[in-house]
Amino acid sequence: MSFHRPFYRKASLAAPVVAALVLLMPPSVPVARAQAAQQAALSDSAKSDAPKSDGAKPAASQTTGASGAGNVAAVDQANPPQQKSLTTKTIEKVKQVAKSAGDIFSRVPCLPPKGGAKSMGSLPHVANKLASGEPVVIVAFGSSSTAGYGTTSPEFTYPNRLAAQLRRHYPDANITILNRGRGGEDAPEMMKRLQAEVIDAKPDLVIWQVGTNAVLRNLDPTETAKLVEEGVARIQAAGADLVLVDPQYSPRVTERAESASLMVKLLGKVAQLRHVGFFPRFEVMREWHEQQALPIDSFVIADGLHMNDWGYACFAQLLGDDIIKSVGQIKLGVNVPGSVQKYRPM
Repeated sequence: MSFHRPFYRKASLAAPVVAALVLLMPPSVPVARAQAAQQAALSDSAKSDAPKSDGAKPAASQTTGASGAGNVAAVDQANPPQQKSLTTKTIEKVKQVAKSAGDIFSRVPCLPPKGGAKSMGSLPHVANKLASGEPVVIVAFGSSSTAGYGTTSPEFTYPNRLAAQLRRHYPDANITILNRGRGGEDAPEMMKRLQAEVIDAKPDLVIWQVGTNAVLRNLDPTETAKLVEEGVARIQAAGADLVLVDPQYSPRVTERAESASLMVKLLGKVAQLRHVGFFPRFEVMREWHEQQALPIDSFVIADGLHMNDWGYACFAQLLGDDIIKSVGQIKLGVNVPGSVQKYRPM
């Protein structure tokens, strides 16, 4: 068609002009400048409104699709991809930046609790598998804090943040984290789905977040602790490591101070008696506010209960740090006895 011809004429003239420029350049001029000249000439030829044909070949250094993600290969010459609009590129860039925990922490650092490094003690089952490169399955079990209520994107839930951290640290490991959080539940409802949604998954590690809804629903903390201890015993019998996570420090919880305090104490006692890991979320979040002087609304959303993106990210980071320390202990031949598997200063 005749309206294609101006494009081809420009393209045909561009090649010899570029070749001449390259030949005239002195040896001291970096190759990059010649490449830049070539790109500029080709860019001018691409300004035509005519659609590209097979003769207008895209650069061969574009990445492949899902079947070869991350590998550099030539794009199908007959079907070059459409160039993304500037708006689309900008939106994608913002999303990528937002997904970065590092970006969140550059504004508000995620600091470990004061008093020195702390550890839950060893998690021998999952640590041995990570240390030896075997596939690892982790189940995040809990209520809305586990499901991720309050996040702005599914990528920002604590299980997804934790998965990303562990995969960065163990790039060759096959790590699966299953999110088994269901909003509004506590021990009575969780026990009903413990077998099907947790134990049947054959996990190497279970992170059980529990107790918040028991406080909000005025359930007896002692009865809740009994159910949790029963669940812990069943998870241990299945051969998995376990970490208990207590309620969050937030206005809706602290307004029931007596019940919340007893729940935190009893869950810690269950962890100690059953020799499992314990992550004291309540105390960690209280330190954010009282010791690090972070306003409540910097880590809790407007409902006064659930964490925001930063809160989940920092919680996941500190939890992941503990898991990584446990793997390091195994690699060094230091396996903390089960009798001291609790969150404590190193």
